[in-house]
Amino acid sequence: MADRQPSEEYLEGYDEILASVCGTRRGLSREERETLRSLGERAAESGVGLRTLVRSQLSAARRVLRGLPDSAAGHLLGAVEQALDAFAEGHERAQVLAIRQEEAARREFVDDLLYGRSDLGRIAERAERFGLLLAHAHAVAVAEGPEPYDDGYSVSRAVESSLFARFGNRRLLLTTKDGRLICIAPADEPEVLAHFAKRAHAATDGGRVAVGRAHPGAGGVVHSYEEALNALDLAGRMGLEEPVLYASDLLVYPVLTRDRQAMADLVRTVLGPLKEARGGAKPLLETLTAYFDSGCVTAQAARHLSLSVRAMTYRLDRIHRLTGADPGDPVQRYTLQTAVIGARLLGWPDQEL
Repeated sequence: MADRQPSEEYLEGYDEILASVCGTRRGLSREERETLRSLGERAAESGVGLRTLVRSQLSAARRVLRGLPDSAAGHLLGAVEQALDAFAEGHERAQVLAIRQEEAARREFVDDLLYGRSDLGRIAERAERFGLLLAHAHAVAVAEGPEPYDDGYSVSRAVESSLFARFGNRRLLLTTKDGRLICIAPADEPEVLAHFAKRAHAATDGGRVAVGRAHPGAGGVVHSYEEALNALDLAGRMGLEEPVLYASDLLVYPVLTRDRQAMADLVRTVLGPLKEARGGAKPLLETLTAYFDSGCVTAQAARHLSLSVRAMTYRLDRIHRLTGADPGDPVQRYTLQTAVIGARLLGWPDQEL
């Protein structure tokens, strides 16, 4: 906000205080200091910059100097120094309070926006204050790392600096929630979220980033945010290793688990016999996972599990004998792979179904 010339109310009693201090060769009293702090605080609240305020105070001091006897003039500099310090303290106090109030308003807006717990029309109105035009579609990216992050943390500042240095003010919002970094950007600027994902992955020491799909309106932000969170949760349960996940690429998984009971029945029926193997079901389930993740290439899956090709082949044969389904048969492979995905999603065999 541009400085404006302060009115006399912000210097009320200032001349008299300086004259009294110089005339009695004393320092400012506690009451006088608090009076000047209050004036500085009022000036800041009215948008008067500290530079403008100091300039006006120095002008007032020159007026006082003209009326002082020579014996008292030498004390003026010390009095002005004390007065300026009090003014500045009050001005800074008001600035700090304003920043805290702004931070609180921003945090309240972010909470309301991401939880969708306020009137959507009212959220859209408030969003413009923080740089978002919710009439357009937006997408949300969420980054998590080995530790929680908050506004003001070095990681948050580093990502924010990189984003604004690259894109400036492009109607984006960078914030934190529940220890995660969050970026909300217009749907027509996908490069913003791509850059955020790259910088957040690096800044969080290899953390993972998930990007929700673009949706219109304030409710669309909530939807995209939830998609990103679900993608992070899914990555943890499935053991996905990709550093950047896109919700649009993972849509098959919610479909598979929409009927949880049916999926649990499939896992029990198809993979339940693996529990009879020596060592239990987990080693053979890991074998199937590596086999399918490698595109059903036995040698590649064996390398991933640090096994010989012979040992890998033996395990696949053992799975065939126990389940009756051949991983190498295209038709039976689909049933097995679907059951393996279900087991990973449902936490089987660690979790009983």
